Amino acid sequence: MKSLVSIYKSPKREGMYLYLNKGATLEKTLPEALLTAFGKPVHVFDLLLTPEKKLARVETATVLQQLADIGYYLQMPPKEQDDYLIKLPDEFLSFNDPT
Repeated sequence: MKSLVSIYKSPKREGMYLYLNKGATLEKTLPEALLTAFGKPVHVFDLLLTPEKKLARVETATVLQQLADIGYYLQMPPKEQDDYLIKLPDEFLSFNDPT
């Protein structure tokens, strides 16, 4: 299964993207609540999506299945790591432990 898709980015949240079948109307395909939360979609580019095509943050099969089932795929931004949390190597975690 392959599909020609249009990819839109959200002006409200960095890293949030919508995949729609090429030629689909945003207003008719997307729920009103999603359009409101997403903001006015900004077209990024069109892409021929095939099962062999690798995407950076999502499995292509998942996108194709969602497009077939509901007509769109919403890619959420990656989870941000809290700046105040620092991953220390194990040897530092026991450095001052009494022996």
